[in-house]
Amino acid sequence: MAARRQAVVIGAGIGGLSAALALDQQGWDVAVFERAAALEPVGSGLAVAPNALRALDVLGLGDEVRAVAVRQGEGGLRRASGRWLLRTDLARIERAFGDPVVVLPRPVLVGMLADRLPPGALRTSAPARVIDPGSKERPARVRIPANECPADLVVAADGIRSATRAALFPDHPGPRYSGFTAWRTVVTAPNWPVPLGETWGRGALTGVVPLPDGRLYLYAAALAPAGQSAPDGDERAELLRRFGSWCAPLPGLFAAASPEAVLRNDVYEMVDPLPSYHAGRVALLGDAAHAMSPFQGQGACQAVEDAVVLAHTCDLAHYTAARLPRATGMVDRSRRVARAVAVRSRPAVLLRDLGLALAGRLPLMRMAAPMYDWRPPGADTPAPPEPRPPKRRGA
Repeated sequence: MAARRQAVVIGAGIGGLSAALALDQQGWDVAVFERAAALEPVGSGLAVAPNALRALDVLGLGDEVRAVAVRQGEGGLRRASGRWLLRTDLARIERAFGDPVVVLPRPVLVGMLADRLPPGALRTSAPARVIDPGSKERPARVRIPANECPADLVVAADGIRSATRAALFPDHPGPRYSGFTAWRTVVTAPNWPVPLGETWGRGALTGVVPLPDGRLYLYAAALAPAGQSAPDGDERAELLRRFGSWCAPLPGLFAAASPEAVLRNDVYEMVDPLPSYHAGRVALLGDAAHAMSPFQGQGACQAVEDAVVLAHTCDLAHYTAARLPRATGMVDRSRRVARAVAVRSRPAVLLRDLGLALAGRLPLMRMAAPMYDWRPPGADTPAPPEPRPPKRRGA
């Protein structure tokens, strides 16, 4: 009997765990090494779009995610004054693409993926680095705590500041600061209706999204110099300083957040695409390969796509050919939205808002198709599946 192929995954975020599960299902022996002591206990939400739900179907998790997540229904876009620029019925996405955009707590999906791995496959507090990417003739080599191990395949899902990417492509500039910093938090939903969707102002936006457990996921982004933090570390106070004069109920929602539960991160993006997503026997995946701004909600979705394509082919040249153009397109789409958010002068904001209002009359599903109308490799039908019955919010 032939020996099972050995795969090492560096990083246990959504992309790394998805790759490990996909490879395990293809018959690989998988070891996942995570530097942190615990898996993402991050109190934030995660939008899973139709393209990522199809990828999760391949992993056997699609229906489980649909069962626990909230389907997005009505939403829209407002000015900071509260005036609606456009309203959207997000159920149209499900009718057009066979699945909705669903939202669940990020740690829930991380837990689902980790729970499906073989016992002992995941090791935390275990930094790992590639010391030899290998070649067709020899395996890659990875240094792990107090040891080295060979690997037929290394999946580097080690994030925006990927040490593996820097080692494989030392002349590449890596991700660049987008100009935006972002905040995320979760609050208990009030007992009165809250307008859902996004609110755009001068060089900033906020968003309100329901979670399945009676909470709301709040996010915000604003132009700011890189590397800053709020005085005394109180990011809730910083949110209120920046957004406290915006329309209700945003100030009250931010005020309801626990200061220690507000996360702040500078936003970096891969402005210059990598020449390849692989070298030797090492594949880059997720943010390590194509970090993008969050303005299209596709970062984690593209990482899950990466995982499914990689495990399906295991031919790294084919992986790069399949993934680099698509992921680069998603980076560019997110950058275009970021440029619109970044507008600050009053005339430019008025012109932008007029354009957004007019965009509400355009065939939005056609505009969304490049993101959502993706099929996993091996999918034998181009038609979307029948829409599933809507899930009651909070169920």
